Amino acid sequence: MPETNRIEYKQELTGDLEKEVVAFLNYHEGGLIYIGLDKKGNVVGISDSDSDMLKIKDRLKNNILPSCMGLFDMVHEEREGNDIVKIIVASGPEKPYYLKKYGMSEKGCYIRMGTAAEPMPVKMIEELFSKRTRNSIGKITSPRQDLTFEQLKIYYEAVGISLNRQFARNLELLTRDGKYNYAAYLLADRNNLSIKVAKYNGTGRSDLAESNEYGQESLIKATKQVLDKIDVLNTTVTKITSKERESSRVWNPVALREAVINAFVHNDYSKEVPPKFEVFSDRIEITSAGGLPEGLSKSEFFEGFSVPRNKELMRVFRDLGLVEQLGSGVPRILETYSRDCFTFSDNFLRMAFPASEIDPAEGTPQVTPQATPQVAPQVDQLIKSLEMEMSREEIQEKLGLSDRKNFRKNYLKPAFEANLIEYTIPEKPNSSHQKYRLTEKGKAYKKKLVS
Repeated sequence: MPETNRIEYKQELTGDLEKEVVAFLNYHEGGLIYIGLDKKGNVVGISDSDSDMLKIKDRLKNNILPSCMGLFDMVHEEREGNDIVKIIVASGPEKPYYLKKYGMSEKGCYIRMGTAAEPMPVKMIEELFSKRTRNSIGKITSPRQDLTFEQLKIYYEAVGISLNRQFARNLELLTRDGKYNYAAYLLADRNNLSIKVAKYNGTGRSDLAESNEYGQESLIKATKQVLDKIDVLNTTVTKITSKERESSRVWNPVALREAVINAFVHNDYSKEVPPKFEVFSDRIEITSAGGLPEGLSKSEFFEGFSVPRNKELMRVFRDLGLVEQLGSGVPRILETYSRDCFTFSDNFLRMAFPASEIDPAEGTPQVTPQATPQVAPQVDQLIKSLEMEMSREEIQEKLGLSDRKNFRKNYLKPAFEANLIEYTIPEKPNSSHQKYRLTEKGKAYKKKLVS
């Protein structure tokens, strides 16, 4: 495949990489840069992809303004036995982007034109600057400055990353004057964001069967709690016929997970309206605040062109493995559900996925619990023993364990990683009063274990 307006090939990591990235950041569709392919797209390969990826991240972090962290992704690929690196660049919300060395000038600003990165005319620079997004959560000062981030640190430690004293600056959780911004507020241990998951009897909102409220905590924890709750609600429908037994989830779990995470990451929090999740007998509706980002059309949205509304959140969600690649969410949803499931307005985006249907003539529908997570037998023992809220000492005594290290490594840690248990005092994980309890997912799992 030859180079296009969205694809750039490079045989090796060269000194003009930042220029190409800036051009794609300023282009309304973003783009892809491949390192290890010649100009015709033939595989050449690179000798040390890991080293190149570290260099790329460092260069893009330090040489481009406004910050493009959270707006690019890197993927290692293997073709014809050779290593290459693919850089996915999203269209940025704070155009114009420019090379830090040259400033916001024709020498520093570039835009993709055809298959080349061309200098941006002064008039275009001025027009883009006048439209630059000013209500981003990275620029809004947090309503509180006494923020703590113990939950966030725990989630980073779970993926092998330790946050140092400079983490707030490194993750862009500070305003230019050094105060915590709204992104920090959302990721902190305590905030006022309330997120609801509601279940109704029937197809309307008149008969509320169940209402669950999450939030007022780190957005990462709230996301995981909502994912767990919806996973519990996404039961398995079994069709029994004279010939075979067929089972499937009410909603495709992969598409549903992508939709939930998209709602969290791309919600317009500057409006102080959280995403909303509603389950009906015939559908599930996921609503997020904010219409399409400026400059992104519906067709581009469906094709997976990414314009992250909240690049700070996108970066953290990617670090923690909640998001795989930029722009991968919507195409993954469309593998199961049609474009008709999406509704756009100036202030909201709603995804409504129909429930699986069973023809009564073909079999009897039965609802059974969701698929059982694959965990170690030690975790099963822990889950079975956990009643209400218990301290570490109480759990170890009940399990007959004396080795604290063994308990943490083989019981506690994998249970946390499977989102089956949680702290009762999440903001102080090392508190002497700390206890543990089951999550919604853990309760459902225990029910299956003891049944």
